Parts: sequence; C-alpha cells; structure tokens
Amino acid sequence: MGCHNINFVTPTHYTPQIIASLPEAIKLGLRLPLVYNCSGYESLEVIQLLDGIVDIYMPDVKYMDEKHARTYSNAPDYPEVIKKILKEMHRQVGDLKMNSAGIAERGLLIRHLVMPNDVASSEAVLKFIAQEVSIHSYVNIMAQYRPEYRAFEHPKISRRIAPKEYAEAIQIAKRFQLYRGF
Repeated sequence: MGCHNINFVTPTHYTPQIIASLPEAIKLGLRLPLVYNCSGYESLEVIQLLDGIVDIYMPDVKYMDEKHARTYSNAPDYPEVIKKILKEMHRQVGDLKMNSAGIAERGLLIRHLVMPNDVASSEAVLKFIAQEVSIHSYVNIMAQYRPEYRAFEHPKISRRIAPKEYAEAIQIAKRFQLYRGF
C-alpha cells in the first residue's frame, strides 16, 4: 500500500518463483511496475525469459576492462557479458520513462560505481552506454565506493575515490552527451 514498485534485489536465483507467483498476484490486483535490481553480470537466457515481465531493469555496470574484471571479480568475461545484457535489457524496456510525479514506470536505469584509479573503466563504460545502448540512458554515477573485505590486498582499490575522480566521471558522461541521471 503506497509502494511505487516491487523491487526484486539480486533476484536471479529466485526468478522461477517470481514468475510462478505473478499470475495469482495479477489476478489479485497487482498493477505495480516490477524492478529487476541486479549486478548486471547475468545470464542472457534468464534476461530474455523476462521479456514482457520486468518493467524496470536496474543493473550495475562495474568494468569494461577484462584484466580488472578478472582481478577483482574473477570474471574475465564480464565486459562481454555486460554489453549483451545491457543491450537486451534496453531492447525490452527502452529508456527510463517517468510519470507526471517523477516516478519511474518503465525502462532501463544503469548504475555505475566509480572506483579508485579508474578500475571501473568509467570512460569505456559511459562510451558504450552512449554509443551502443542509448544516449538517453538514465545513468546513476555513484561515488560511494568503500574498500571492504579483501580490497586492502589490492593497492589500486584500497582507498575511497577522490572527489576529482567522481567529477571526472561526470565530465566524461557529459562529453559523450549523456544527460540523464548522475
């Protein structure tokens, strides 16, 4: 009651249960947008199965550098996977659309976490979004990186980002003519 959406966070492992529950929920009056809030490093098959079900995709985009993806996430295929996932999500729901009250109803909202020493490859991420997804993409450029867990074992990511690093990411987005979010 009073919710703007149903936000499924890191839902991949329970996607079958979500889908199975929807007919009954719709029958009982569910009319809220469904948000798929995920890491972005997803199975293309799962995302394709969600076509027509999810209203808003909210993926994280971490890197576009295979070396950093391997080192920090043990996922050397991350850049290749994220590119396919973002394109498929955008194909399904398009650019983020909001109602007259400014509440998101449908579309793609991309989150990008700026990391120290350009580990997040912000320029490559933002260039890809602008040139291969949509210049109208809503991009939340985030500054809240915190070195946790074993980050201190890696000098490049063992500190918070500097204000200058965040400001540079914003300028890069603007240079690629991205204008929504930040």
